Amino acid sequence: MKDESSAALRALTLLELVAQSERPVSLAALTEASGLPKPSVLRILSRLADAGMLLREPASKSYVSGPRLAALARDAMINSPLRGERHRILDSLVDEIGETCNCTMLDGDEVVYLDRVETAWPLRVNLQPGSRVPLHCSASGKLFLAHMRREARERLLAAAPLPRYTPNTLCDMQALDPEFRSIRKEGASFDREEYLLGIVCMAVPILHGNRAVAAVALHAPLARLSIDAARAWLPRMQQAAAALARTYEADAQMPGD
Repeated sequence: MKDESSAALRALTLLELVAQSERPVSLAALTEASGLPKPSVLRILSRLADAGMLLREPASKSYVSGPRLAALARDAMINSPLRGERHRILDSLVDEIGETCNCTMLDGDEVVYLDRVETAWPLRVNLQPGSRVPLHCSASGKLFLAHMRREARERLLAAAPLPRYTPNTLCDMQALDPEFRSIRKEGASFDREEYLLGIVCMAVPILHGNRAVAAVALHAPLARLSIDAARAWLPRMQQAAAALARTYEADAQMPGD
């Protein structure tokens, strides 16, 4: 039992090191950071990659989070003991702004909704927690892309076609690059009817250090809220994002049972 427990802890250590890194992590870096023997690290990494917890990049022979680890992170956020506090922050935001607000996170090549509070207005878009939207034409998606390393962003966008959902959809890197620069400069991302005609959105990052671990966004019909009117709520949205960030920090520090 002790050997099994020790092996599990070693695997968790390596998963944490990969998950905490903004870049792919090499075998040498993981060996040095973990203090484990190189053959042991290689064996554990191979098993984690076989299980879908990690992915090995062929060109650099480095490791990144795999789909199973990403799904685990998503489920942990959705089912966190602090989800009630996060929902209350969104609820307060909706009461003040009067439009639908949600929390999202990056999940592979899509944005997934973690939580959502609807406005009381009858005209609204019905996207429940667990719903997914594309990266290149949603405010949250463009926000996550803007916060990525350039090589990771280009690799992700080149992996599949970028469909045009409306006449406003940006469908290539030449059009998207200036958008990413603007997002980083302003600290907010906008969907200008790029995914659904008649619907606009503004998203701001929920930061852990310099990493955008999630986003908080507002949605509204253009008939009720212009982009300029949405921008006027940016300080309040950033305040909510900071409050939500503190709940994620508390989640990370929460002791086990």
